[in-house]
Amino acid sequence: MRADLLATCWTSAGNAAPQRGNEESSFPILERVEELARAGWNGIGLVNADLQRAKRELGYPALRTAVDRAGLEYREVEILDNWWTVGEERKRADRLRDELFEAAAELGAQRIKVMSCLDASPPPHERFVRELRELSRRAADAGVVLALEPMPFSSNVATLEAGVRLLEEVDHSAAGLTIDTWHVFRAGTPYERIPEIVPLEFVAVVELNDCAEEPVGSLWADTVDNRRLPGEGDASVAEFVRWVAATGFQGPWGVEIISTELRALPLRDALEVSARTTREVIDAGLQLRSN
Repeated sequence: MRADLLATCWTSAGNAAPQRGNEESSFPILERVEELARAGWNGIGLVNADLQRAKRELGYPALRTAVDRAGLEYREVEILDNWWTVGEERKRADRLRDELFEAAAELGAQRIKVMSCLDASPPPHERFVRELRELSRRAADAGVVLALEPMPFSSNVATLEAGVRLLEEVDHSAAGLTIDTWHVFRAGTPYERIPEIVPLEFVAVVELNDCAEEPVGSLWADTVDNRRLPGEGDASVAEFVRWVAATGFQGPWGVEIISTELRALPLRDALEVSARTTREVIDAGLQLRSN
């Protein structure tokens, strides 16, 4: 059977990238839905800027109908940031939170992706745990799972180990992790340790991509401009798949390609090549797992 694939928001976004301008895709949302279905994808991810534009111009019911008809069973929305802050920054974060929860409910999303802290001075640990636990309670009431993403440039959740320790303290079934090839590789975590580090119940989202052995530019530039298609870099993505599968994870496999090269392709070409290369790597990884 073919692996189920979810195109995370940036894979189908065209000329858009994280924290660059308003983050809106250069492609109309219905075109993205149609081309994802044409290329055989099974799920879609959307960033809040695109969600809000779709709400204004199309309406969530119409978008939900289009996604349903396209057979895109898996849906995720992103990304909730600054949920641990206070004051005016917290007011903005709460508006973002409410918008993402509304979009998830309207579109039938299963997951909401959540940021860890990138600021040089992270919040008090106790506050971070308390706020994530409260956010998890709201997610459980809404029937969705939170996917917190460890990132090597995060000031408080840089590794899978740190993410697991945090979730153990939060102690809520609606809180999980995003396990992304680029972030795990750049954090220096050996793939074979993934099953011992991360219990299956903590695996909320898995994202595949590739990269050069060493960062091209800064870590931030590398992650938003220089990711590669699975199997076309040095991150041994088939081995990543092998060891993620060893946790018991069965999909859907997210594909998050954020790169200048992919952004330059026509949408159909970008989605076709992303699906093809990812499925080849997944097949290779699962074959390694079965041997």
